Amino acid sequence: MDAAQALADLTEISSQVHQVAILDQDGTLLAATARDTARAERFIATVTPLLEEADRLARSRGLAELAQLEVSTLDGSVFAVRRDGRLIVATTRPDPTVGLIFYDLKHCLGSIDGAAEPHPEPDGSGEPRKATRRRRKADTSA
Repeated sequence: MDAAQALADLTEISSQVHQVAILDQDGTLLAATARDTARAERFIATVTPLLEEADRLARSRGLAELAQLEVSTLDGSVFAVRRDGRLIVATTRPDPTVGLIFYDLKHCLGSIDGAAEPHPEPDGSGEPRKATRRRRKADTSA
């Protein structure tokens, strides 16, 4: 599927993500939740120094390029995942479910252009991600 559809699927199943942008390996914006390109570019410009510093620190310690990153603040978190030459960056509300956010972002990247088959649920149930998420929402609402 294309990046816009992958992003639409992500925002449908992941209520914790707010702003999201997907970049190709050359830095080209593939899709974003921002309503216009200028806002999406400002979002990318805001998180780019953070990603560059994380990469610099990794290299200084002899580690490979950044694969995933979470930065938590009192107002929310910033997540980044690199996979198959692409980058996805997202912001969330405070105290997100970290493992679930990383899973959703990786799945989103993997679904672009048929790069990967849909992954089974982390619990091994094999249930589609979308159905599981909706059931969780229904179970936790009061």
